[in-house]
Amino acid sequence: MDISAIEDLKIIPDVIQPYPDPSVGREGVIVIDNGSFNCRVGWMLKEKPALIFRNLLAKPRKDRTKKDIDVATVPVTQIGNDIVNIEAMRLQLRTQFDRNVVTHYNVQEQIFDYIFTKLGISSENGVPHKVMITECLFNPNYCRSLMSELLFECYDIPGLSYGVDSLFSFYSNQRPKNGLIIATGYHTTHVVPVMNGRIVVENIRRINIGGSNMIAFLHRCLQLKYTFHINAITLSRSEVLLHKYGEFAYDYMEALQNWASLEYYDKNVKKIQLPFNQTTANPTLTTEQKFEKKKELSRRLVEINARRREERLAQDEELLLQLQQLEESAEDGDDIREALAEHSLKDVGELKRMISTVNSRVDKTRQKMNAPTTTSSQQIQSDADKLLQPPPNMTVAEWVEETRRKRDAIIDKRQARRQRKQDLAKRRTAAAQERMRIISHLARKEKGSDDFGMRDEDWDVYKQISRDEDSDNENENERLLECEIILKQYDATYEDPLMAMAGNGAELYQLHVGVERIRAPEILFQPSIIGSYEAGLAETIDFVLKLFPANQRSCLVENIFLTGGCAQIRGLKERLSREMREMLPFEARFEIEIARDPILDAWHGASKFCLTETFRQSLITRALYEECGGEYIKEHVNGNVYFPTPKIADDQEMGS
Repeated sequence: MDISAIEDLKIIPDVIQPYPDPSVGREGVIVIDNGSFNCRVGWMLKEKPALIFRNLLAKPRKDRTKKDIDVATVPVTQIGNDIVNIEAMRLQLRTQFDRNVVTHYNVQEQIFDYIFTKLGISSENGVPHKVMITECLFNPNYCRSLMSELLFECYDIPGLSYGVDSLFSFYSNQRPKNGLIIATGYHTTHVVPVMNGRIVVENIRRINIGGSNMIAFLHRCLQLKYTFHINAITLSRSEVLLHKYGEFAYDYMEALQNWASLEYYDKNVKKIQLPFNQTTANPTLTTEQKFEKKKELSRRLVEINARRREERLAQDEELLLQLQQLEESAEDGDDIREALAEHSLKDVGELKRMISTVNSRVDKTRQKMNAPTTTSSQQIQSDADKLLQPPPNMTVAEWVEETRRKRDAIIDKRQARRQRKQDLAKRRTAAAQERMRIISHLARKEKGSDDFGMRDEDWDVYKQISRDEDSDNENENERLLECEIILKQYDATYEDPLMAMAGNGAELYQLHVGVERIRAPEILFQPSIIGSYEAGLAETIDFVLKLFPANQRSCLVENIFLTGGCAQIRGLKERLSREMREMLPFEARFEIEIARDPILDAWHGASKFCLTETFRQSLITRALYEECGGEYIKEHVNGNVYFPTPKIADDQEMGS
């Protein structure tokens, strides 16, 4: 499986264009596709826009702790492609949009300043060019009036025309007059029916799901999956991953079942390498150096075990002394019932058995502590040398295989014991409850009474019983150390777990993008995945089609047109074909086409529209703006329908 490096957004600052452009002249129209994600600006008749930038503004905050700030040190507002590192300025980013509607005109004014400056136009004395700008479907009159006021009053443009980006894309691709436009945007998705070249306003529907929702959902999925790399998984990187690896599943439920298969997962998962600092590997040690290192570790292990035995011996001796004092008090006839209860003992018989148990434990511990003193250093060295030689009745290969099995058995046993200790430490686990049941059965005072475990003191007894299982067996540690020494000496395939973990540092910084590739785009068809109550794209299309008679419905489905940024995601056409086949009658004809360039076709369509007579008729001059107000537009086939704002009568105003 190939591993791809993570790609960050590469932003190149825009340069100032020469003005006036000889190929355009001073009569050229400035075409602005003012999208909520990207803004595309250029002159008409050009093959491509001169500027393509994110519709964002970053204004660093001033340091309020400093009273006297030099003008040269005041942070400069960055706009568009001047924001080279978006993630570094994420908290300072501002946009003029509220979803797909322009509402913050102070930001929009700074965006216009950036546009005209990069086009080489000095806007101090006005902009002597007509402007063709896009707006959203059903743009509120108030928002349009503020946009017109901004362009006419601040920049003194000679003429202005509005249009809708999805309709310009439809126009640029020269589609038939009847059709169904699916406009997938950054914040919203629109289903726009077109009959006889005009939009059917009353049947247009909007879904508040777009590319931003997909990016945010993918971002959260990856952050929850890789919590250790939560800071490395940014929105910008999630955006790149969605555009590069995202796809719409033809059958989502079947695709989920496929991803549950390990074989399918290994074949289709995308491994993404995050940046990390490669640690320098330790120099290779010789066999003698490794053996000396192991001997040193063995000595340290012996010292640790000896220290633990001393601590345990001190505890047992203190306990034995207390129990012997209780026994003497009992022989003298004193009342020791409270003292027996403190040690969880019932009578003198249990006291004597407890003394015998602790006494034998003390003797065994002393024997272990005294045993190493009888062994000389030469004998330890000779024993170590014997470990390096296979038994006479076994070959080296058989000996290595047997040693590997012993080591695996010790590790499995240790892991099982540690897991059991974890389960016993939790009161609600099955292992802990079973042990408490056994203890309560043994502690039952009278037949029919079972109240052991109801008090906190009973739980202390339970913990006291399990205190002897706190550490691994010393002999077990020695055997494991012995096995590792043998395997390092004779097994060339053996890898030290610590060295292997250090060598695989790159794998710890990898993202496995699997089912997330289809889960993030799927929210367009199933918004309920992210908790939205809206209908998905297929249900919305079905709802819109049912608003038309059967003959008009067949005309619409024969020309389904996909445009917008999300139309670039793989599999959308195939998925929508499947959905249409399910909702339409048997063998009904339909055709789905994707725009030639879903991103730039809106700008190209607006640029072509500027050459037509319809554009000249749709222009709003300054005189018309002053006469009819900023909300007024002249209707055309690629724009919104004008709904005048109702006028409030004078008497109603006086009455209110």
